[in-house]
Amino acid sequence: MATLLMMTKAVVVVGAGIVGVSTAIWLRRAGHDVTLIDKGAPGMGASYGNSGLLAQWAVDPVTSPQLWRDAPRYLMDRNSPLFVKWGHVPRMLPWLARFMRNATDKRTRRIVGSLSPLLRDAVDQHRSLIQGTPVENWVRDSKISFVYRDHASFTADAYSWQMKALAGMTPTVITGRAAVQQIEPILGADHQCIAVLEGQGHVTDPGQYVASLAQYFEALGGRVVRAEVRDLQKGSDGQITCVETDQDRFDCDTAVITAGIWSKELTRKLGLRIPMEAERGYHVIFENPSQTPRNPMLMVDGKFGVNAMDMGLRCSGVVELGDHHAGPSAAPIALLKRHSATAFPRMTFSGTQEWMGFRPSTPDSMPLIGPLGSGGVFVGFGHQHVGLTAGPKTGRVLAQMIGGQHPNMDLSAFDPARFNR
Repeated sequence: MATLLMMTKAVVVVGAGIVGVSTAIWLRRAGHDVTLIDKGAPGMGASYGNSGLLAQWAVDPVTSPQLWRDAPRYLMDRNSPLFVKWGHVPRMLPWLARFMRNATDKRTRRIVGSLSPLLRDAVDQHRSLIQGTPVENWVRDSKISFVYRDHASFTADAYSWQMKALAGMTPTVITGRAAVQQIEPILGADHQCIAVLEGQGHVTDPGQYVASLAQYFEALGGRVVRAEVRDLQKGSDGQITCVETDQDRFDCDTAVITAGIWSKELTRKLGLRIPMEAERGYHVIFENPSQTPRNPMLMVDGKFGVNAMDMGLRCSGVVELGDHHAGPSAAPIALLKRHSATAFPRMTFSGTQEWMGFRPSTPDSMPLIGPLGSGGVFVGFGHQHVGLTAGPKTGRVLAQMIGGQHPNMDLSAFDPARFNR
């Protein structure tokens, strides 16, 4: 018993999205005294509005070599999935320069090699987190269909599939209008090729999934506090001593920052400047749809995911580079609606819901996972498009490190100090 008490730590986790809640659960299961703090309700940030796809296949970053060719075309085409808040561009230039430097074959392959161990068992990691709990029905097994206009469009996407193949993912390709319609009757005639990956998964309501995980964490004896973090205090020895909020002060031995894009400002209080920007993502929910896909889909030409959820058919995606303090733009929502009308021409619905959130994106498309030096502060943020996917595994390895264990994977590529060298 004395040994257990010596190992037990008082931990404050800042940020109640999927990464923070997963971290809190794994820490609590290990016997630590854990407080989870967020200025909003659990699951109501970026975790709320994503596509719900457990994207084990998302190992190839946006910064592929084709980006040099595609970016100018995207910026000129009103139907492209890339938008820019031009007033924010001057502040983003250092990040953009670093981002584009990663658009080479060598760096892309390095990123794929690093992300693969983090993502390839994501469905199993979610199952491990929720097995035997009241939350386990939120996660479903499924296939994922990448939808193309024709086989030529699939062939043009060969580099992306080469990168997925490095992670062991090879699709079954179906072509022809009749064959595609038989598999996915919801699709219109404009899409006559799909590439299907087996053994994937999805979540039927990401926001409620994370909120339910937070309730389960409380049932384990954890504490959820709704407050805005103001500062993180260290003692004269450089060790974290407390997290200060607008409500109270929370003493701790260890603090974990998992606050998504807001982590950028929190780590700055610790003297770090993390090059991270917001990819503003959008979704449209079509309520009471007359048709839904048989499996989740990724519409490759529009770069958006399609997932039948409890509240309707969610179409989510689009990249808008801009400030994470500014409100939503009308054009990305309009684009999602136009693309959806083309993709699903026979679908009717009773209404729509729209949403915008912030994907925290680093220049190398990889998250920051691990300790910030030796002062008792750990981080897990910057997951870009794969936060929901990698959240449980990120939380698990953070809990292992905090408990003095060595995770069974190479985390060097996610070193939080890599941008300060």
